[in-house]
Amino acid sequence: MDREILLVVDPMCSWCWGFSPVVRAMQDAYAERAAVYPIVGGLRPLTADPMNDNAKSEIRHHWESVHTASGQPFDFSFFDRDGFIYDTEPACRALVTVRFLEPKSSLDYLERLHRAFYAENRDITDKDVLAELAEAAGVDPAGFLEFFPTRKMIYLTASDFFVRKAWAFPVFPPLFYAPMKI
Repeated sequence: MDREILLVVDPMCSWCWGFSPVVRAMQDAYAERAAVYPIVGGLRPLTADPMNDNAKSEIRHHWESVHTASGQPFDFSFFDRDGFIYDTEPACRALVTVRFLEPKSSLDYLERLHRAFYAENRDITDKDVLAELAEAAGVDPAGFLEFFPTRKMIYLTASDFFVRKAWAFPVFPPLFYAPMKI
């Protein structure tokens, strides 16, 4: 297969979760002609401050809009958490790690990340949760935990962020058809 559908996505992007059924259908429909290749966009990477009430209200509004538009499930008890830091870099790096170790498991892993965060209120900034979800997607958890904290995975993740910035996408999740592998 020499063609790809590029998906710029963030595991902690609510519209990406809302679009997830479309991505799955597209993957199923075009599996023989083009692979869907996820590029992490870095919605809120390296955020250091816990969410305050204003941030919770703004994000909740987005989640409600996505739920209404897509029907995707959300666990709104997320907003009862205190001190949560909405840093999307660990989840993005986890997806890059899975993409590096088991490329064919990438979309399954992305879907598991989305479901865990949005529908099950799990903390996908936690490396142990990320490893558990990787194992469920068919990735060796020990290998995942070995590679996840490495400089190589950090650099590959940052590289994806730079690609998204270079392409200047203001919203997630854009899709592209690439007539050849990048």
